[in-house]
Amino acid sequence: MPRERQWADAEPSALAVSQRSVLVAGQRLIVGRTAPGLHVVATPIGHLDDITLRALKTLAGVDLVACEDTRVTGRLLTHYGIDVAMTPYHEHNAAAQRPKILARLAEGAAIALVSDAGTPLVSDPGFRLVRESAAAGHVLIPVPGPSAALTALMVAGLPTDCFFFAGFLPAKGVSRRGRIDELARVPSSLVFFETGPRLGDSLADLAACLGARPAAMCRELTKLHETVERGTLPELAERFAGIEPKGEIVLVIGPPLVEKISPEDVEEALKAALKRLSLKDATAEIAGAFGVSRREIYARALALGRDDEP
Repeated sequence: MPRERQWADAEPSALAVSQRSVLVAGQRLIVGRTAPGLHVVATPIGHLDDITLRALKTLAGVDLVACEDTRVTGRLLTHYGIDVAMTPYHEHNAAAQRPKILARLAEGAAIALVSDAGTPLVSDPGFRLVRESAAAGHVLIPVPGPSAALTALMVAGLPTDCFFFAGFLPAKGVSRRGRIDELARVPSSLVFFETGPRLGDSLADLAACLGARPAAMCRELTKLHETVERGTLPELAERFAGIEPKGEIVLVIGPPLVEKISPEDVEEALKAALKRLSLKDATAEIAGAFGVSRREIYARALALGRDDEP
């Protein structure tokens, strides 16, 4: 098991440096020391085979791996027979750890920054370390690889020519709906990370704010229980109401259903919707279809004189 060393003992011995290696397909490959600098390394999001040879050689050759959880990264390193020092670097200790990592970089160390899964800096605090490393003049080397957001886009069956990654939605309903309203105007597919316990509520709010846009719920991508559920937002909201699926979840939502609109188009569609739906439901349907905020549609509905419920 790769070891988590204290800072005073984090420098590998000369013997360890001379034996830097990685185990690939049963073959032990000897690698040289990785060049000094901060190497931002993407790691698998699930399937351990989803890692590049360059990433393995980099991890085997650095002096230190800065990772969110040494237990998670330790399993990856052990799987590939990599023996290298690790240190935890996450949102709770980043402020204290950054100066130590920057000091090691100033001494000429080769350090790898990884997240628990996927590409670092996507929904994690690594960007501050990258920013301060750049400001200090240290060499920065990206080592690309897996990304949960891009993997979900590969199988969602939704437009990928333009997409907007929005990370996690707020946990509380009012804030979550406000954030969705802000994103309603974005003329592209939307990509979110989500948790099992919040999935049902988030889908319900997405359906209420964005209407019947096509969407995909991608769970446990590249893992044993990989699942992709497709449908409109209302369909998915109904399917997952009261259900808390386990595992990592990515939601992909199609762009507004109508791309080129005029105020007259919106008003005509709103008048038609108000003839068959309540004010609330008509507002949600038109806002989602046209990519316009619910507040704006609600105000237009009131201006039309329709402030009663059927």
